[in-house]
Amino acid sequence: MQLRRTRHLCVLAALALTVTAPASVATAAGSAPDSPAELREVLFVGNNWDGTADVIESTGDFARIGRIDVVPDKAERMAEISADPIRWIYFMAIRGSVGEGHDQFVDDMYSTPDGTSVVVSRPSFADVVSLDLATGAVNWRFPVSGYRSDHMAVSPDGKRVAVSASTSNKVHVLDIGTGKELGSFTTGDKPHENIFSADGRHIWNMSIGEVNTALDATWLDWTKGDRRVTVVDATTFEQVEVIDMRERLDAIGLKDHSDAVRPAAFSPDESKLYFQVSFFNGFFEYDVATDRITRTKTLPKNPATSTDRTTWVNDSRHHGITMKPDGTKLCVAGTMDDYATVVDRTTLREGPLVTVSKPYWATVSGDGKSCVVSESGADRVTAIDFATGEKTVSVPVGDHPQRVRLGHVEADWRGTPGD
Repeated sequence: MQLRRTRHLCVLAALALTVTAPASVATAAGSAPDSPAELREVLFVGNNWDGTADVIESTGDFARIGRIDVVPDKAERMAEISADPIRWIYFMAIRGSVGEGHDQFVDDMYSTPDGTSVVVSRPSFADVVSLDLATGAVNWRFPVSGYRSDHMAVSPDGKRVAVSASTSNKVHVLDIGTGKELGSFTTGDKPHENIFSADGRHIWNMSIGEVNTALDATWLDWTKGDRRVTVVDATTFEQVEVIDMRERLDAIGLKDHSDAVRPAAFSPDESKLYFQVSFFNGFFEYDVATDRITRTKTLPKNPATSTDRTTWVNDSRHHGITMKPDGTKLCVAGTMDDYATVVDRTTLREGPLVTVSKPYWATVSGDGKSCVVSESGADRVTAIDFATGEKTVSVPVGDHPQRVRLGHVEADWRGTPGD
């Protein structure tokens, strides 16, 4: 009863705080900067295998503005890893599994509200760093617990950043300006996606379990570990609620579907959560107040996609979902099916299947008119018009782009030294 009452209170609070400004901008880039005239809104594109982040225009032609070296301290970090046999084993394991033969130098990134720095999670180095956008220097570094850092989230006011420590089943919450740890909380196995509520009072974490084994048959799903959604108080870091999607999926007769929640997106009033799961070409709608899955959307399969689930990257079939700020459309990255599509939220009818190469993320442009997906298989990002569902432009970026986030840089910024 207490959990259900808490859920209702969360929804009521979210409804009271709903505003007409684009939700994607508020949650992705933090609060409006003190001197907005001196800043420029941009999109940061993390090139995971490159160890760089491209900075592109947030609207229009999405032209590249500059590039950031996110591993300026690479030699120092590699020396530390080489001197520690356990860390070396984990470093090589990341390269051989989730890294697909490559090191993972950037997973996620957010700019500070003043646009002077960018904070980056670096999986292979098991840390989070703040980089000065003018000099490229490291402002601060926070080693996460365990041996790998993963997805992050920034609070609505832009002052706190949450990062998943995927091998220790923990989320750290840091002061974005200083790197000081404000607190942490435990999760299920392999914490992945993090989302702050619109009022900044709660953090939702989705743990995905073990995604690097070949035990991908439906009847072996139990080997994937403890997968759950953990909701905590963002100030005290005390657990508010745990949601086991296994029970909710079983209740609608989908016992053969994975309960590993991957990327997710809230409706503007936070009454609905739309989420993807491992191995599934589609997504689900979860009603927060009634605590049940209300709709299932199955998207088309690409006939060229292998049916061998062990060949799907990190158990993903589709990985990447975002919502138009007015709540009318969703944009979905069909990762292993090599397409992205805009879905009408009312009817759940998909639009054109836009051919893209292994899209790994989806976010909203600065003006809210486009969905921007990262094409990890083609080293570019592609914009899709929410109104028509058609591709408008593609822009080359670095090696293996994954996360794309809205943020700010100083108006005259053109890249860090050496890039």
